[in-house]
Amino acid sequence: MSPGSDAAAPSAKPRSIAGLMARVKSILAERSDSRLAQLIAGKMFLVRVANAMLALVSQVLLARWMGSFEFGIFIYAWTWVLMIGALSDMGLSSAARRFIPEYTERKAFDKLRGFLSGSRWLAFAIATAIGAAGALGVTLIQPWLDHFLVVPLYLACVMIPIYGLVQVQAGIAQSYDWPNLALMPFYIIRTLAMLALMGCAWMIGAPTDAMTALYISIITIYAVTIGQLVVLDRRLHKKVPPGGKSYEPKVWLATSLPIFVVEGFYLLLTYVDILALEHFRSPDEVAVYYAGARLLAVVAFVYFAIAGATTHKFTQYHVAGDKERLASFFRETIQWTFWPSLAVCAGILLFGKPLLGLFGQGFESGYDVMFILSVGMLARAAVGPAERLLNMLGERKQCAAIYALAFAVNLALCFVLIPRIGIEGAAAATSTALIVESICLYCVAKRRLGFHVFLLGNKQKDA
Repeated sequence: MSPGSDAAAPSAKPRSIAGLMARVKSILAERSDSRLAQLIAGKMFLVRVANAMLALVSQVLLARWMGSFEFGIFIYAWTWVLMIGALSDMGLSSAARRFIPEYTERKAFDKLRGFLSGSRWLAFAIATAIGAAGALGVTLIQPWLDHFLVVPLYLACVMIPIYGLVQVQAGIAQSYDWPNLALMPFYIIRTLAMLALMGCAWMIGAPTDAMTALYISIITIYAVTIGQLVVLDRRLHKKVPPGGKSYEPKVWLATSLPIFVVEGFYLLLTYVDILALEHFRSPDEVAVYYAGARLLAVVAFVYFAIAGATTHKFTQYHVAGDKERLASFFRETIQWTFWPSLAVCAGILLFGKPLLGLFGQGFESGYDVMFILSVGMLARAAVGPAERLLNMLGERKQCAAIYALAFAVNLALCFVLIPRIGIEGAAAATSTALIVESICLYCVAKRRLGFHVFLLGNKQKDA
């Protein structure tokens, strides 16, 4: 080796390191819409994963503090809060991602200020009506309920009104690219506060039954949501110029209600396999299926993170008439959705049996369920947040029809397959429904909007 080559070798390494550092700095300094959306989606994904881990820890601790019977009562009531609360805003949280970018782009600040204020009051009023209807329903069916469920269900109804406000405030915060404000209060702070108060009750010897847990849940969800409201208003005052307000509740609801239908069918699609299994199979099989499905649900966090970070951008580019940028941006969201979903899915499947073993003996039999469900989840990831694109661009009825079809396919296949092949049949039904959903979303987006919403779509400009 010549002296010249020996001298060049040490200098090449520093140059390569300097080049790498410069590349990293340029990536971190980039402030494009794509880069911003990636960062926000990453934050949202991490919050959801942290919430999943925190939820697992909290369930273990609450079960130990409360005992299985009281914990079961609490989970039953809390599940109703989550299911009904998710729909209690009638789609206004998703509509926020449509109206805020639209009003901002058109500089209709009176309408923007009206929506920012009025949508929250409207959601709270609707959710209050739903909570009252739920309380009336509990009263009517009380003779057929176990006595220990009556008061917990009433307390669950008390939480519904504030849940509507939680939903809309999260939608508003996401529309302004404030993911921490959108998700941290409910998913992290509330859960930690709940655990802290229940832990205090346990340490001082106070009752740690379902009633205590529900009272603490009411206190924490109201306190955290009011705190979120205060912080959100302060940020909005800096972001939105002061002035008058113009309210368009009929327009808001005309947009949000079809989205509500879509979200309702999606919720049914999420729970129909569990409900069908409970009808046809033993509780042990339901538990095994639930464990496998919940572990794989982490894959869906990628999709929800990307959708939450990008949906309002679809409206922004659409209102601006920049179809080329919209098409390019959506192609990027598909890549962001699919490849991380594939990586997370592969990681979970790789360690699937040990993870299932954490639930107890016999749960490893749910491993096949995870493989079957992963096919449907990756099919959905391959079209990205296509239903959000359709909703934001005015194709809400078509999107609702797609989800209704997917739900019908899932339900029909559950009734055919579960009695014959058990939990694998439930997984096959759900996975097939997700594939049907993805194919339909692709076809509608291509035919109605001219977008090629598939992972392997061509790179040329969309028609």
